[in-house]
Amino acid sequence: MTSLADQDWLTDAKTAAVMAALEAEKPGSARFVGGCVRNAIMGVPVDDIDIATQLAPETVVSALEKAGIKAVPTGIEHGTITAVIDKTPFEITTLRRDVETDGRRAVVAFTEDWAEDAARRDFRLNAIYADAGGNLYDPTGGGIEDARSQRVIFIGDPDTRLKEDYLRILRFFRFYAWYGTAIDAEGLAACARQKDGLKQIAVERIWKELHKLLSAREPVEAVNAMAETGVLALLLPEAEATDGLHDLRVTETLCGVAPDPMLRLMALIHRSANSVMAVSKRLRLSNAESDRLTRWAADNLSGVTGLNGRELRLALYWHGKQAVVDRAMLSGRNVRDLLYAVLAWKRPEFPVGGEDALAAGLEGPEIGKALRALEEWWMEQDFQPDREELLARLTA
Repeated sequence: MTSLADQDWLTDAKTAAVMAALEAEKPGSARFVGGCVRNAIMGVPVDDIDIATQLAPETVVSALEKAGIKAVPTGIEHGTITAVIDKTPFEITTLRRDVETDGRRAVVAFTEDWAEDAARRDFRLNAIYADAGGNLYDPTGGGIEDARSQRVIFIGDPDTRLKEDYLRILRFFRFYAWYGTAIDAEGLAACARQKDGLKQIAVERIWKELHKLLSAREPVEAVNAMAETGVLALLLPEAEATDGLHDLRVTETLCGVAPDPMLRLMALIHRSANSVMAVSKRLRLSNAESDRLTRWAADNLSGVTGLNGRELRLALYWHGKQAVVDRAMLSGRNVRDLLYAVLAWKRPEFPVGGEDALAAGLEGPEIGKALRALEEWWMEQDFQPDREELLARLTA
């Protein structure tokens, strides 16, 4: 492939308008780069369109405004402007070269040299450019072939690339999970050598990369490679083995379930309160993510695959759909029928409340105690007693 001229996203009117605005300022100054070019070559969907340009950020803003296109300075200090047309964003970044790096962040200077911009990127398949006509440019000399062959190879010396930004260790495994067919031995060895550099990276950035990796359709080999290099133990010491992730992939396939990174995280760690607390704290999970892990690990939620109908309804009412689904998916069995039953279930509403208890003459702590006992009896009766029967029992 020497051209992307047949790509719908490239010929789209909004894309053409953004490129025309930049080209009007200086012909040949703008090229597509990164994921959109890589994915087009690989024949996978293009989600975001990134553009690299020789124009300075202020000139980019001026050029877009002249064309009547909204310009948002999303990262102007780093050379990034986002053009927005009909709610569609186009990230435009001025060509850059690294002046100084410390493994976490880089001090950059703007340049007009495409080769300098390519040299500071991580992998060769991410450093391919395409002009407005779809013609391809490959400054590293290996990007196009890597994309065709589904290889993830660092630009230049892998250790040097990693020392510039240690998060690239996780990006290596993430891109392999998403796009690779065979892992690059030289890159893998460099990740093993440089893994301690990840201690310098903010945990929020680490969880973001792990989340993306675990969202890949087939993450098992990448996670196995992380385990072999010691990267997994460094980031997730609670990970006992990767067998659970493999078993989950089988269940996902049997049940036709889409990838769920949180569920896959559960498949890697021991199901205990201590593990959940440690993982939540280390990765600084959101409250919702931490709560989901806690519910999954609850000791009073038994194995859900052997429950009869009544027992399943009790588990759903007490623990919620998500916890039951999580336990079922990680049971190592084909739980398609169970999932259908869970999805069809609607939580019944307890039809008695505090006002009813007051009307029955109850006071103070008696109200909560009586309502809890009544609700538990209602649950034991499989939620069948109606409001009248419950009120009669409350006043008895």
